[in-house]
Amino acid sequence: MKMPAPSEGHLKLEMLAGFWEGEETMHPSQWDPNGGNAIGRNRNEIGLNGFALTSQYEQEREGVITFSGHGVYTYDPQEDRYSLHWFDSMGTPPEVFVGGFEGDVLILTHGGPGMHARMTSDFSTPGIMQAKMEMSPDGKDWKLFFEAVYKCT
Repeated sequence: MKMPAPSEGHLKLEMLAGFWEGEETMHPSQWDPNGGNAIGRNRNEIGLNGFALTSQYEQEREGVITFSGHGVYTYDPQEDRYSLHWFDSMGTPPEVFVGGFEGDVLILTHGGPGMHARMTSDFSTPGIMQAKMEMSPDGKDWKLFFEAVYKCT
């Protein structure tokens, strides 16, 4: 039996692969009332014969890891959409973000209940990922939660 090969959409996940590190600016929110700066690290690897990308994330503040997460990105060619299954150190149930690429920009959203999130990752500059996350109680009124510039090392 011939094994399936990743589609062009799957191959686009390679854009995210690598070790990304950079400064994050956290804006004041219910989770971080004071906001502040942090160092973020993403170790992203293609897996499952090119059908998924796994991500290990950690955030460091003042020399201490304060938050960590694990993500699995996939692509559904029938729906032409990307998904991120996210697990983190907050202990909440897994979150599923869905969306797609607009050029070299990946936009994924997660809807409620109670809070909506929109993640944007811009890969238009080689070796740089500009990222931001916005939060909204209703999916209409968005507020910046964090923004970051990561370099691939």
